Amino acid sequence: MSFKNSIAVVSGGASGLGLGVVNRIVEQGGKVAVLDINEEQGQALAEQNPDQVIFIKTDISNEEQVDAAVAKAVETFGSLNLAVGCAGILGAGRIVSKKGPMPLDYFKKVVDINLIGSFLLTRAAVNHMQNNDPVDGERGVIVHTASIAAYEGQFGQVAYSATKSALVGMMLPLARELSKTGIRTMAIAPGSFETPMIADVPDNIREELCATIPFPSRFGKPEEFAQMVQQIVENQMLNGSTIRLDGAARLQ
Repeated sequence: MSFKNSIAVVSGGASGLGLGVVNRIVEQGGKVAVLDINEEQGQALAEQNPDQVIFIKTDISNEEQVDAAVAKAVETFGSLNLAVGCAGILGAGRIVSKKGPMPLDYFKKVVDINLIGSFLLTRAAVNHMQNNDPVDGERGVIVHTASIAAYEGQFGQVAYSATKSALVGMMLPLARELSKTGIRTMAIAPGSFETPMIADVPDNIREELCATIPFPSRFGKPEEFAQMVQQIVENQMLNGSTIRLDGAARLQ
């Protein structure tokens, strides 16, 4: 499948890694529906690229909203062959702190957005992709955003790491289930990237984080994440696994 021929939905596409993916799709001539709760940034993105981008305000953890958003994307563009899940929250916190046990609602919110939201996007995308005419046997590609915290979760990342580990675990069974349909599923596990999640990190902490990355000793760029998405889309042998994109970083 060619990236320039992609008709995509990107959750969390109004900023960060998702925005990097949206920009790359647009640059190469594809079309994309941006699913995000950030209405101001999402609408601005659509207005800048009226022939290629639509914005659909979507709570990725809401079943009806996700189904309706993907259906609207298909109605607008005629089909769908790429879904990229970038919506997520960090959800840092101790399971028991001075304030007491972590509230269940807080843990569930991280699960609802990071994990349930990824499931809902996958389900909705597959429902439409399965109707595509196959191109070289392929009907679509789904790419999700995991994290190196799935493997080396840090202090205070119980909820976040749990959701990202679950995404890694979903890839192979999804690939096996969808193999006869001609839909591939992959995940990318980025390390430290320039995203809104870490925009407010103090300079001294940023320097410490960069020093732990063997090479290149810097934060990744959203366009590098988008490049990896493109490589997954265009290489049919990439299926059912997770690619670390982290400069050889290993969290302590």
